[in-house]
Amino acid sequence: MALDDLHYHSQRRLLSAHFLRTNRIKMRNRGGNIIWLAAAFAVCLLTQRAAICQSTILNVPSSDVVATKKVYVEFDFITNYAWERHGSFQNYVPRAVVGIGHNVEVGANISYTHVSGETLPIELQPNIKWRFYSNEANGTAAVVGCMLYTPITERERANTLAHCYTVASKRFSGKYGPRFSGGAYGLLHAEDQKNRYGAVIGYEQKLTGRVGLLVDWTTGDNRLGYLNSALNFLTNRNSSLSAGYSVANHGRGKNALFLYYGTQF
Repeated sequence: MALDDLHYHSQRRLLSAHFLRTNRIKMRNRGGNIIWLAAAFAVCLLTQRAAICQSTILNVPSSDVVATKKVYVEFDFITNYAWERHGSFQNYVPRAVVGIGHNVEVGANISYTHVSGETLPIELQPNIKWRFYSNEANGTAAVVGCMLYTPITERERANTLAHCYTVASKRFSGKYGPRFSGGAYGLLHAEDQKNRYGAVIGYEQKLTGRVGLLVDWTTGDNRLGYLNSALNFLTNRNSSLSAGYSVANHGRGKNALFLYYGTQF
């Protein structure tokens, strides 16, 4: 999911990505306006042959950014697989990110959630990420980014809020050296969220030349509060598929299966 920080969507990217990534499930958030700030460390991994940058690891923003004049697109599908049960949901999130140069990427997600018996707003999620520091020699990098969540339908039912973050990460050397990420985030104009601040943690581990393990966690009882884990499969030099499971910090009914497919061109 998602380079939303697209890509945010290095996302999975703001932050980004992707981040990144996520932004999910029941879209009932209130607030207004947006303040762009944040900070983060990270590095692109998973394959040494091809760096498919995305804004999130899965939902937590990464420090990867889309290269200048490159475009990253992704489609995310999330469901609690309770198709016929009250409270079932399916979330569809197409997203795209463009590298505009100077280690800056901009993008947007469109999030549609179907919930049995309800009509929820469709959300537009514009985002921006800047990688202000990168040191390939010691495997560190840093980004700042924000994402806006604003309804474009059913506007009377949900208001605008912003997600800004700071993340740090380090990649360890070796053919299968992992990358660890950590940082903090804040939700602005989100008075209806139980927790508006928290921490983010990420772990990325290359298992084979084409398969990697991705894990990230956003603390807090709010729309971002999930522990996510997935296997990431490199489908070709510029594309990958992630399949995994999300565990909510705040109720089993919001746990979900997900599939993310992304490609860069």
